[in-house]
Parts: sequence; C-alpha cells; structure tokens
Amino acid sequence: MATGNDSQVIELAQIDASMLGLVGGKAAGLGELIKAGFRVPQGFCLTTRAHVTGEIPEGEVLDAYARIGGGRVAVRSSATAEDLPDASFAGQQESFLDVSGASELLNAIRRCWDSLHSDRAVAYREANGVGPDVHMAVVVQRMVDAKAGGVLFTANPLTGTRTDMVVDAVSGSGEAVVDGSAIADHYVLDGTPPRADGCLDRDQLELLREAGAAVQESFGCPQDIEWAIARDGGLWLLQSRAITTHFPLPPETDDLRVYFEMGHMQGMLRPFTPAGMSALTRGAKLWMDSAGLSGGAFGDAMGIVPVGDRLFMDFSDLLRNKRIRSRLPRMMEVYGPRNVEIVRRLLKDPRFAPTTGGLPFPVAPLLKKGLRVLPKAKFEFIRILAFPAAARERAFRTTEKLKRRAVAPESASTAERLRFAEQVQRDFMTASEVIWPLFIGIVVSRIPNALLKGIATDAELDTVLGGLPHNVTTEMDLALWRLAADLDEPERELLRFTPPAELATRYQAGELPDIGLDDFLSRYGHRAASEVDIGVPRWSEDPTQILSTIAGYLRITDPEQAPDRRFAQAAERAEAMIDELHERARRKRPIRARLARFCMRRARRLTGLRELGKFAWLYSLSSMRTQLLRVGEDLSGQGRLEQAGDVMFLDLDEIRAAVRGTDQRDLAVERKSRHTREMRRRAVPIAVLSDGTDLEATGAPEAVADGAMTGLGASPGKVTGRARVVRDPADARLEPGEILVASTTDPGWTPLFMTAAGLVTETGSPMAHGPTVAREYGIPAVICVRNATAEIETGQVITVDATSGTVTPE
Repeated sequence: MATGNDSQVIELAQIDASMLGLVGGKAAGLGELIKAGFRVPQGFCLTTRAHVTGEIPEGEVLDAYARIGGGRVAVRSSATAEDLPDASFAGQQESFLDVSGASELLNAIRRCWDSLHSDRAVAYREANGVGPDVHMAVVVQRMVDAKAGGVLFTANPLTGTRTDMVVDAVSGSGEAVVDGSAIADHYVLDGTPPRADGCLDRDQLELLREAGAAVQESFGCPQDIEWAIARDGGLWLLQSRAITTHFPLPPETDDLRVYFEMGHMQGMLRPFTPAGMSALTRGAKLWMDSAGLSGGAFGDAMGIVPVGDRLFMDFSDLLRNKRIRSRLPRMMEVYGPRNVEIVRRLLKDPRFAPTTGGLPFPVAPLLKKGLRVLPKAKFEFIRILAFPAAARERAFRTTEKLKRRAVAPESASTAERLRFAEQVQRDFMTASEVIWPLFIGIVVSRIPNALLKGIATDAELDTVLGGLPHNVTTEMDLALWRLAADLDEPERELLRFTPPAELATRYQAGELPDIGLDDFLSRYGHRAASEVDIGVPRWSEDPTQILSTIAGYLRITDPEQAPDRRFAQAAERAEAMIDELHERARRKRPIRARLARFCMRRARRLTGLRELGKFAWLYSLSSMRTQLLRVGEDLSGQGRLEQAGDVMFLDLDEIRAAVRGTDQRDLAVERKSRHTREMRRRAVPIAVLSDGTDLEATGAPEAVADGAMTGLGASPGKVTGRARVVRDPADARLEPGEILVASTTDPGWTPLFMTAAGLVTETGSPMAHGPTVAREYGIPAVICVRNATAEIETGQVITVDATSGTVTPE
C-alpha cells in the first residue's frame, strides 16, 4: 500500500491534518487520532484524486482491502468540507457498514461519491457558506465486533457546559445512535459518580471519560467522538470531530462568572466587528469616567465583555453583593422576562452566594460627583418641565454642534486620523443639553404608572405614548414615506420593479433620477441597521435598504394604512386617552388626576427625545468609521493590511500597532473569517456562565397553552396577519399588513414598521428602540418570544396579542 501523497490510496496511519485537501476531514481526524496513540480500527483512505478523475482505482483499492484482512468493513465519506472546526457536516454524506467483498466495497465507494451531490448535502453546504469546489475522499476501516457503541461529547451539546461530558450508548454497533434509529442510554458525566444502569457500567464510563479528556486535549477543543467497546472490553475510536454548535466561551477567569447578552438593547444580535466592539468599549469607558462610576462592580467599561463577538455584560459581582442582589429581578425587568427568570434561579445558586456587602460603585468619587450633579439635576428638572420647547431647542442645537465637531480635518496624517477616531466620542459623553431633557422625559413618562395604579392599565398608559412628536427616528421614517409619496409614476415603476442593489449601484454612479434621496441621506445617512457597530456600512455608503423600503411603501394602496395617517391616528388616540384617564381618576383622586395629566402631557412633549441621544452619538461613530477606513487605506497601501476594509477586523490597539509598523494582514484575515462564521449563527444565548453553560437551556421549559408562543407585550393591541420573517433588513420587503418577525430590531429597522401590521421579536425590552417606535406607530408588538424566527414561517397566519403577551399560529 502506498504511503505517500502520490497515490490514490493511503493507509490511515500515514495521514495527518496537513493532508486535509487530499483525504478530507474524517480521514484527517482519524490520522491525528492514530498519531496521538489512540486505538483506531485499521483502514485506508481513497483520496480526492480518484474522485476528481471520476474513476475508482479498483486494483489499488482491492489490494488495500486485502492488506487489512478483507472481511467486514465500514465505508464512510470524507469530504474536504467535512468534520471541520466550523461545520461538522454530520450525516450529510453516506456511510455503509458491514460491507463485505470486492463488489460490495466498490459499490459502497461509488454511493459515497454520489452522496456528495444529494439535495441535503448541497443545501447544507449552501447554508454554511461552503462553495462548490468540494471533493470526496472515502475511508475504509475494519468493523469492530462491538458489545456497545455510541457517541461521546466532551462538552455538553445542549447546555454548552464545558465541564460536562455526555455519552449516548446502545448495545452493539453505535450506528443506531448516530442515525437516531434507537433509543439510547444517556449519561451525563459531570464529576459525580455516574449511574451504572443501561448498557455501560461505571468502569466503561470512566474509560470513555478518560479517553474523551485525552482526545480533547490532543485536538485543543471539545470533540464529538464515535466509539465502540469490543467484546473483549477494548475501546476503539471510530471518528472525532470538533463540536461546531457551541457558542464560544467567555474569556478565561479564575472564578465562575455570569454574563448577560445586552446587544439586543441596541438591536445587535449579529457579531460585532473587532473595531466596532473596541469603539463601543471605549465609549463606555468615557461615559463611566464622566459619571464617576469607574472601578465598581461594572469595572471601567460598564461590565462589557465580548463573548462570541457579541455584547455581553458581567453581572457576577452584583449577584454576589448582599446590598444589591435582591433588587436584581426588578432591575432586570427592562431586559425581558426570560432574563428575570434566570436571575431568580441564580439567586438560589450557592455558587453565587453573597460575598460582599458594600456599594457596587466607588463611594468617594460617586459622592463627589453626586454633590455636583444634584443641584444641577433639580435645576434642570424644574427648567425642562416648565419650558419643554426651549429644552428641545437646546437639545437639537447641541446635536448639530456635535455633528460639526465629528468632522475631522481633511489634511491629517494617518496617526492624527487614528487619534481623532479614538477621541471623537468624548464630546457626546458630556453633552448635557441632549442628555438631561431625554432623561427627564423618560422619568416623567413613568410617573403616571404610580399615580394611576389601579385606575389605568399598562396598555392604556402605553397608548398615551403613541404618536409621540419630536422623535428623530419616527421623523426619519415619515420623511422617507413623504419621499415615496412624492414620486411620479415613472419613478414609482423604476423603484418598484428594479432590484434594490441595482438601484443602489446606479445611485452611487450618479445614474439614478433625482428622487430626493440626496436630501434624505444628508440628514440620516449616518444611520444603518446594527448601527452601533462602526464596522457596518452606513446608509450613505450603501442605500440598498432604503431603496428596498421605498419599494415596500409604494405597495400601500389603502389610504388608512398610510404611515402618516397611522401615526396621526396614534397621536389622536393618545390625546383622547389622556382625557379619559384624567376623568376616570378625577372622581377618586382629583389631585393625583391633575398631576398625572400634567405628567402625561409633558411626557408627550419630551419623551420623543429619547431617540435623540443615540442619534447624536451616531455622528461620532459614523465619523470614527470614516477615519478608520482612511487609516485602512494608508495601511493597505503600505502592505500592513490586504485591503482598507480589513481595518474593521482589528481593535483600536491593533490598529495603532499597525500604524506604528506591525504587519496585521494575517490577523485581520483570520478575524474576518471568524466574523463570517459567527454571522451564520442563528441562536445567541441570553445568559452564559464562564464555563460555557447556556443558562436558559438549563431551566424548566416554558408552559405554552394552546400552541401559543409566550413573550412580553411591548406595544398595545391585537392583530392577525401573515408573518414575514426577516433576518436582514437590508433587502427586505414587507407587504402592507404583514407582521414583521425578527430576532431583534434597532432604529435602522424602523422604516419597515411603516408597512407592518405587527411586530414579533426574540429579544428586546419595552424601553428599547424598536418597541418604542412600534408604540408610536400604534403597531401591536410582542417581544422576547423565544425561537420566533425558527418556529414561525413566512406566510404563516399568526395572531399577535400584546395584552396577553402571546403569538398564536392560526
């Protein structure tokens, strides 16, 4: 048998990971197992060279078959895109067991080759971003006369816990576990003595645990291992591949920590680029410093911890704080009921027992800051409530100043552009004329909840906040609607029937008629979906989403469904509700009634400003992106990056190192590859432990009645319509009357709200941007519906009931 790379048949013992393109993922893994000293059944690999030719080298194959003793063998596919670190391809190609004789062997090899092009294999490759250039090797191994067999996961595949191992086993061949044709004995090896029932005893489970630990150490990551225990008691390893479904581990720590996902509050469930996360962390540090809160339970950057390139926050010290921990469930209500349930469980977890009792923030600087701010707060509260129009004027005037200050000098060196990018957020962090009125508006909007307790429902109070004026996000959406409404018939035809990406290309080339898009982008072009990540192009760079949204607006034919009409109706209902609640309360509590009416009217004049803070902040983020791209151009020209955009796959410290001369090409390419993999991840845990445990996966399943999916009502109302599941708003079109179903939303999604009849999201908070805008448009919304985008299909008729917080398929 040949032992070099010049043959079409190579024995397994001569294979290693460097030969992946020749032997495929499965064979490469088996070769590494043999190389590390593990017991692997004898066998050989028919390489991809044979598959490329389309002809089986029968002589070589049968000679190799004879060399391993003939008899019963297993024939398994080993494609070049199989058993890889980011895609397992488990079960996508064929395997054949108990193959015996030359004719059966050659037929099994041919069927393995054919399975590469099966519908399921092609669909899997497309879903995982694997191109068409894939070839098939085939592994042939002697069959093990198995007493028991199955699968060993060296980390828990359901909960993500890296300290647990999981074994599924059956008597005889373990193939029944792999293909799901038998009910397997299930064992969780968590450090406690395993039960000794089923087909495995404790000694065999310990043997598997030791082997799993050794294989994981050898490969450097958690493994999915197929195994067999022979009738003589020997353990054989049949396959080992990386577990690709686990969410990445948090940074290594000395103690057990807990992290809650907070990106959804900014509409971000997609992974941040490294530059985007670095910019956000820098902004958080600037804010913490300005507020005098650095150095406490949230560290210096609001507890931000990137996990899987997503925005998580470390709540461990708060859970272990005697003074704070009991208040955490109430504090977490703003993040949704799923988070609250997890916090309540953690409060009972002895691993998070209280160990500290002081304040969660440094007392001296906080007290000093408080003494300075308290008089200012009293002054601003009185001034803003007395003269809300003047407060709004100051806020918008300051926003324009921030916009001007975010423009860097044209003539600047690479180092100067980087310094500007690092500091540009500083002005916003101290922009009190913007922050005070929006903060006071939010506070005053909550006061009626207490004043009218027992008199008004939450839904009625939410109605009061419908159709809010002075909101830059709703003003943006209505401006886009007016742009669409003003189009003439040829322009309407062009935008309705031309693909949005093509329109964007024509616009950027100056070949699109003047439809008013220049004016719109001059005010709102610094925005985008997922806009808190500076690695994401702004609308001014790529207006595809805007053009797609306009096309959706042009499909509205019912005047009552026109967004400006719906917005006006929401405002009318709000004003009527204020009068109704005042009259209802006046009979029982006349003083409270008058105070509640005052607060509700002031809330309508101020609360719309809550979107202004982010709007103003985005000027600095957009400028930061512009300057870093200019830096990237310089670095690519100097050979330190492959292309300018790669700068977004470095953090600020790494960019600074590149400016000083470090070649960052390989690092940026690796980060870009990781980012692409994470973009394909459909589910992100809402809370994880530092050992990788997905805390929601360890909880009791939700009780769901009559097929309803439960969540949290975030915008009042009830609506029935066809669902439209949208994963990316960039090229989405929402038909009038459809219900938008998404993982999360941010202001960049809100143009779609103008045609939506309702909103369903998997994450969120009633105070987040998406639900706030939904209330202003009068769109019923239910948020925090777990797995909504997986359970609901586009075209399916669903009922969204915000009162009960349910989504019910019809």
